[in-house]
Amino acid sequence: MITVHHLNNSRSQRVLWLLEELELPYQIQRYERDPATMLAPAALRKVHPLGKSPVIQDGDLILAESGAIIDYLIERYGQGRLAPARDTPDGLRYNYWLHYAEGSLMPLLVMRLVFDRLSHPPVPWLLRPLASVLANGVKRSYLNPQIRQHLDYLEGEIGEQGWFVGDNFSAADIQLSFPLEAANARSGLEHHPKLAAFLEQIHARPAYLRAVEQGGPYELLH
Repeated sequence: MITVHHLNNSRSQRVLWLLEELELPYQIQRYERDPATMLAPAALRKVHPLGKSPVIQDGDLILAESGAIIDYLIERYGQGRLAPARDTPDGLRYNYWLHYAEGSLMPLLVMRLVFDRLSHPPVPWLLRPLASVLANGVKRSYLNPQIRQHLDYLEGEIGEQGWFVGDNFSAADIQLSFPLEAANARSGLEHHPKLAAFLEQIHARPAYLRAVEQGGPYELLH
């Protein structure tokens, strides 16, 4: 049986969702973030040297990285579901979104989160005013414009049916869900109605709801 090493409020929620969409049996090994640092616990390093989530175990295989996990599960268990044929235009587009979500969009959102926290502990209180000025400058001059550019781009890439690859829901939509949920939680999507509708559409999927129930509280939804 597949084991998902699941960290609360993390990318591993996508893996649970994919498993629910594929109706595959799995079990969850749960980990909680350090409430002070918000980092993953050291126990995850016993599973994978980087100590990050998601990580899955399937027999002797231990696999990290969301895109690699999604690709593996689709190839091994998908039986033609949730992904177009690779040698088609939609297949190339699908593969692009699998890489884009973590390679282009998510690093900007992580940087934004880091700079948002520079005016809070563990930064010494004497340095927080200066750190806040520096952080606001970086966000204003670089991060916020870059994030807006990507959100504008994604707004224009959603298909008529509300999905990113052709007319059908695919695992690429699952991969894109986490950065879009993060963007919505941190700055909102009021200027990107198609992206907001995309989130509403995925949040109504029965498999998504089952995954949230299995994974536990998911603060990105609030």
